[in-house]
Amino acid sequence: MSAPLIVIGSGLAGYNLIKEIRKQDDSRQIILITQDDGRQYSKPMLSTGFSKQKDADGLAMADAATMAEQLKLEIRTQQTVTAINPEQKTIALGAETLEYSDLVLAMGASPIQIPIDGFEHALHVNDLQDYDRFYQQVKGKKKVLVMGAGLVGTEYAHDLGSAGFHVDLVAPDAQPLSRLVPEPCGQALIPALETLGVNLHLQQSVVKINAQDQGFMVTLDNGQTLEVDVVLSAVGLKANTDIAQAAGLHVGKAIQVNRLLQTSEPHIYALGDCAEVEGHHLLYVLPLMNSARALAKTLCGDATEVKYPVMPIMVKTPSLPVVTCPPAENVQGSWVFEGQSPNIQALFRDSEENLLGYALTGDCVAEKIKLNKELPALLA
Repeated sequence: MSAPLIVIGSGLAGYNLIKEIRKQDDSRQIILITQDDGRQYSKPMLSTGFSKQKDADGLAMADAATMAEQLKLEIRTQQTVTAINPEQKTIALGAETLEYSDLVLAMGASPIQIPIDGFEHALHVNDLQDYDRFYQQVKGKKKVLVMGAGLVGTEYAHDLGSAGFHVDLVAPDAQPLSRLVPEPCGQALIPALETLGVNLHLQQSVVKINAQDQGFMVTLDNGQTLEVDVVLSAVGLKANTDIAQAAGLHVGKAIQVNRLLQTSEPHIYALGDCAEVEGHHLLYVLPLMNSARALAKTLCGDATEVKYPVMPIMVKTPSLPVVTCPPAENVQGSWVFEGQSPNIQALFRDSEENLLGYALTGDCVAEKIKLNKELPALLA
């Protein structure tokens, strides 16, 4: 009997890959190994839970036992892979060794740790168990400080504000979503957040978090102090690469893979937040879903390169809809703006007027479909 396919990670990447495999092959032995409890959930929905009044159980779609039965696989929960041996095609779980025919790394990314006094008091939400801890901590509380105004921080500030919390949003950036949208689009979000009761402390950073008898005293770099009940860090993620690097796999921003999602070792693959596909490290759902479909075909015997079509990012800020398709890094061009806040259309064009990216706010999001047809694919 041949060795099983082993998948490490039970997030969107791992489960969606296995679902795609089962559409083509319902008999291959598959083992899924996860550090958490193996519940299936949609990670993007974590930043909408409070406004929908859903706890972790309300966001979970199925438990590990149900997923194992539905997908005909073995799921090992609360287990950590400690080593990969590509030559022997084995993985280690402490003292136990498992052989694989193919290995898929779907290990995601972990929150960045900031070297400031008291950072250990800050919570983060990167999976369902994190959400459960955060949900329990804020229950009955009112004041939440969110560190970071990127995609996740902005969405959480909006969600918590919508749910009636008093939110302080602290970020060194001059606007929300600074890495995703140009300045006028980010500025358009500020009144929408303030209307929800979000206080923005932009171009400022947290330098200290002091625990008190009730809550925390947070000090900013301008000397201002804020008394809050809970601190949530959303300052970014770093791909989980340690185990891959220790096994000798090539690692850059993440685990480097080709368009077959194959690492530098022929029987080891990677997808999702832990994978860098030909230089692209995209921490979003659409690249992950395209990768899952392509890799499933490859693992079922039909070698298929992943394609990245136009993949807009829908920001979950219902009080001001925002959709963006940022230009690729290091491309030359300039932004052209139409409309007035809060309804802005921003188009990024090169010197020959080719559209290379866009950002839309408010009513202008209706232009998304038309603009998508004009944009080039990221990986054709």
